[in-house]
This record gives sequence, structure tokens and C-alpha cells, in this order.
Amino acid sequence: MELEIIKKSILEIRGKKVMLDMDLAKLYEVETRVLKQAVRRNMERFPEDFMFELTEDEIHNLTSHFVISRWGGQRYKPFAFTEQGIAMLSSVLKSKTAIQINISIMRAFVMIRQFALTYQELNEKLIELEKKHNQKFTDIDQVLNYLIKKEQQQTQQTARKQVGYKK
Repeated sequence: MELEIIKKSILEIRGKKVMLDMDLAKLYEVETRVLKQAVRRNMERFPEDFMFELTEDEIHNLTSHFVISRWGGQRYKPFAFTEQGIAMLSSVLKSKTAIQINISIMRAFVMIRQFALTYQELNEKLIELEKKHNQKFTDIDQVLNYLIKKEQQQTQQTARKQVGYKK
């Protein structure tokens, strides 16, 4: 269950798989401001490839994409943490919860990489077979494309906030 929650929180921004500070704060069971404060006190541990602050356009794209209400809004731009940045967070947030959550997050990132590699390997084998037999396997190609698009769409759908009554 925990891996699925983490997987839903992983977004792609600037071509990188990242998690936002507010999602990490929920997982670590701390307030977002506490997490950001700990990061700001240790900025030398978070170079640009570990963590970056979202631009206004990126925030707007996220809020319109996930239909997040801006009423009451946040005062500061969110931080986006890459896999390396999340690993670095465990040295900044030293609670047992943070360590356990970091382990789960690393497993989720590995799972996503393995999933992507599986599809890539299948695609490469398909191309190899097409060359060998001098024909195009359009049915298989369509299925692979469908599965890739389905996974992307499912990730986008599950990342949305639930509207209405919650049980």
C-alpha cells in the first residue's frame, strides 16, 4: 500500500522524476514548513540536480492539471526533490519515520525504473523481430503503446485529489 501511495506522488517535472515537498512532508509526518526549514538550513546538501524550486508556470501547470484549489494558497513555491535529493533528506530529517519512509521511496523509484526498462526491452525485441522477419508486427506495437499510455494516464488520474465525500 505504501509503495502505491509513493508511486502516485512521483511526478515528472523538467524531465526528472520528482516528489514535491508537501507530499514528502505528509509521508514523513511533519509540517511542510518544518521540512522546508530543515532543507534551507542545509542548502549545501541540495544542489540543483537534487532539489529545485518550482517556477510560477510549473505551479500553474500543476494546479490546473491536478485541479488543486489556490484559495487560501501557499505562500512559498514548492520544492521538487529528485531521487538523490530525497535520499539526502534522510540525513537532514533524522527521525525513525523519515528513515523508514526514505527506504520505501527508494524502493518505489527502483520499481518505476524496472517497469520502464521492461517496456523498453520489449520494444527493442519487437524491433529485432521485425528486422529478422522483414515485417511489422502492428498488433504488438499497438498493444505496447496502449500499455505505456495507459500507465501514464493511470498515474495522472490517481495523482488527482478526490472530490466529494470520502469514506
